Amino acid sequence: MQNIDDIPALVRAIGARASAAARELATASSEQKARALHAAADRILADQDSILAANARDMDAAREKGLSGAMIDRLLLDEGRIAAMAEGLRAVADQPDPIGQVIAEWDMETGLHIQRVRTPLGVIGVIYESRPNVTADAGALCVKAGNAVILRGGSESFHSSGAIHACLAAGLEAAGLPGDAIQRVPVRDREAVAEMLRLVEHIDVIVPRGGKGLVGLVQREARVPVFAHLEGICHVYVDASADPEKAVEVVLNAKTRRTGICGAAECLLVHRDIAEGLGQRIVDRLMEAGVEVRAGAGLRGSVPASEDDFGKEFLDMIIAAKVVDDVDGAIAHIREYGSNHTECVLAEDDAVADRFMQRLDSAILMRNASTQFADGGEFGMGAEIGIATGKLHARGPVGAEQLTSFKYLVRGDGTLRR
Repeated sequence: MQNIDDIPALVRAIGARASAAARELATASSEQKARALHAAADRILADQDSILAANARDMDAAREKGLSGAMIDRLLLDEGRIAAMAEGLRAVADQPDPIGQVIAEWDMETGLHIQRVRTPLGVIGVIYESRPNVTADAGALCVKAGNAVILRGGSESFHSSGAIHACLAAGLEAAGLPGDAIQRVPVRDREAVAEMLRLVEHIDVIVPRGGKGLVGLVQREARVPVFAHLEGICHVYVDASADPEKAVEVVLNAKTRRTGICGAAECLLVHRDIAEGLGQRIVDRLMEAGVEVRAGAGLRGSVPASEDDFGKEFLDMIIAAKVVDDVDGAIAHIREYGSNHTECVLAEDDAVADRFMQRLDSAILMRNASTQFADGGEFGMGAEIGIATGKLHARGPVGAEQLTSFKYLVRGDGTLRR
């Protein structure tokens, strides 16, 4: 029985078991890993009532704490979201196994044959906030890539995450894989986060998934390498060449489909030549849909925009709006205020769209498509562990393939170096 009062000892023990499980999981067969994830999906559907009951406890506590509507939406589970969670597990299970894939191979004049092949990272620590489905997504992706994972969910989703984790553990058991391959830190104490960030002897990479405060803390304090998932300050630029009907519908979807996800649009940029026409029409439609539009000069919104409204992740029915001279003005604004997450250009002019995509360096750049597609599932990855906004190792949606490293296999025949 673990002593949950001694947080450092608790986290070290979890880490040691994860390291042992990772060594075993690294050589597990593709069939065994797929069987574990399908079994977990079956268990999630079978245990739907207990998951909903656990989520109801979390929802009651969230309302008592006065969390925002967007945060409560992130936390909420219903039958549809549980079904989607199970489907995500199956999608990951049915993907090709990345481990052992040959990335490149070549022969040398010396007689050596060299292969670069995918290999697991080892142990991944995932620190996340209110969305309980991250428990399933992260567990599935890490197992698929042959990694053990230590999950530390937010206090808001404590009971929901616990119920989902129990289903993942049951899936591992059904497939004969080590239960310690997916572990959950069973305490709310923030000291557990600090211990994970220092656990270099057992954790190979940390993935933070949450708001600016969480990611900033992890980046400042971690001794373990980090895949940063920063704020989703997503921009939509409407060019003078934009198709009016497409533009209106894409902007509405990008802002209002789900306001609490990182792919929700937070800033609308409008070409000066269409500000009075299409630009104002879009703003009016947003306000009709219940969005508070904080508008700059040249647009009539709900309230005037302040400088602080740009570069802000609202995660709510709020959007900042601004008139820019042209595509270069939009690019300059995004470079100054963006978070390198996701940007969209609405344009029929190929030259404008190409310039937007070439000159910006966000992880995801879109043309004539809602920023709400910034999601690993929508990219065909089954699920994601986050949207990495850094530039090293992984970038954009982090799926199973991004949770691998590689090694070189070198074969000779008594080959000697001269």
